Amino acid sequence: MCRLIVDVGLPDRDGLNVITAIRAWSPVPIIVLSARTAEAQRLAAFENGADDCVIKPFSPPELLARARASVRRHVRGDLPMGVLELGDVSIDLSRRVAHHRYGRDVRLTPLEHRILETLARYGDRIVTHSALIKEVWGPHRDDSRALRVYIGSLRKKLEVDPSRPKHILTELGAGYRLVTDAGA
Repeated sequence: MCRLIVDVGLPDRDGLNVITAIRAWSPVPIIVLSARTAEAQRLAAFENGADDCVIKPFSPPELLARARASVRRHVRGDLPMGVLELGDVSIDLSRRVAHHRYGRDVRLTPLEHRILETLARYGDRIVTHSALIKEVWGPHRDDSRALRVYIGSLRKKLEVDPSRPKHILTELGAGYRLVTDAGA
């Protein structure tokens, strides 16, 4: 299985643009190397489609372990490849596109797609906060606040009434559950 390690401080181009361009056509695991320690810069890498981020200087054995873990997450073959129907929105998980019933495109970020893919993989079961964070951001991240922000963003884009969601449900104290039209 192929995987990419991208340094965001490339001498001839912006590494974030490289990640965005790759993510537009491939779900290949991408690990970012960065000397940038500011949280906003690391978050930008994740927002542009990175699967993991390693800060320089780094331990080569840790980088290899993270590369193996990213491949395991991607080769499990359990990524859903169908179409999710959520009210007026259809999301094609394999093509990573979403459309509103009335012809309007719905733009989802790479992280929003990964959150939906993870929720879809669990079907109608609860996905705990920690499991969702680990699958979307990797094992060394524990930021439930960021998860809540992304869930809120998904609800604004996909729910008819984001304040009363019917598809991306919060299970208090536990996590989230995805209810598709087929499961409603």
